[in-house]
Amino acid sequence: MEKVYVVASSDAEAHVARRFPHKKARRVHNGLRPSTVQAFLGGLPLTFQPQQSEGLNAVYHFTFTGQEESQATVTIRDQRLQVVKGHQGQADLSMTADSETWIKFLAKEQNLILALLRRRIRIRGDPRLLLAFGKCFPT
Repeated sequence: MEKVYVVASSDAEAHVARRFPHKKARRVHNGLRPSTVQAFLGGLPLTFQPQQSEGLNAVYHFTFTGQEESQATVTIRDQRLQVVKGHQGQADLSMTADSETWIKFLAKEQNLILALLRRRIRIRGDPRLLLAFGKCFPT
C-alpha cells in the first residue's frame, strides 16, 4: 500500500482520505518550529489551512512583550488569512504574551494553562477563538 505523508488534522489529510482512499495517510509533523516571534508571524501564511478555518471570521490582536516586543493583527475571514504589523481594527480576541513564553508554548515546552495562571500569557475575548485559531495551524 502506497503511503502519503500528511500533517495531522490538515487540509491535506482530509484531501487524501477523500481523493485517494486506497492510499495510507501517514501523519508527520510539519517540521516548522519558530524560534522567534517574527518567525511565528512570518510562518502563519505558510502553515494556514483554509479548510480548517471554514466558518471562522475573527480578528486577533497579538502583543508580545519581553525580549522580542512586537504587535500584529491576524485576520481570518472567508477562509483567508491576513497578517499585518501593529493593531488594526477591533479585535475579537486580544492576546498579550511574554515572547519567550509564547515560543516555548509553540515548541510544546510550556503548558498554556500554567502560562495563563502565571499571567505570562493573557487573553481578552472568547477563549474558544484561541482554540479555533490553533485549529487553522496544525502541527
